[in-house]
Amino acid sequence: MPKLVNPPEIHSPGGRYSHLAAMPAGARWTHVSGQVGQDATGRTLDGFAAQAEQAWRNVLACLVADGMGVRDVVKVVTYLVEASDIPASREARARVLEGHAPASTLVVVKQLASPAWLIEVEAVAAKPAAAAKRAAPRKAARPKRKAIRRR
Repeated sequence: MPKLVNPPEIHSPGGRYSHLAAMPAGARWTHVSGQVGQDATGRTLDGFAAQAEQAWRNVLACLVADGMGVRDVVKVVTYLVEASDIPASREARARVLEGHAPASTLVVVKQLASPAWLIEVEAVAAKPAAAAKRAAPRKAARPKRKAIRRR
């Protein structure tokens, strides 16, 4: 779990996030590409609330696929196309992150890669080295190569 800090020398966070998230040397890192409001079939959901919930669920699914969880999230970046969706975005985030407050950036942009997308969320997660060894997903065994005899 990251060390989350809000230094007293700077302003308090304007939402549920931390100004600093730090991990010890040797941690295992996972970077989750931007996730949007598409379900597993590739269908874009209707409305901001549905897309926000799905985008965050997609982030969580990516983390779980790599042996990580909500408490391992160190940093998130959220992109919205409408500033008026900020409150609904924070609600969806709070539901999925369950009170966890990683470092965070929120950006309002003109448009995402598809005009149908209203939100995109990317994340970075990490586990300390000892925990990472216990939680790392198993890799498929490589087939053994036959020794090549040289003449």
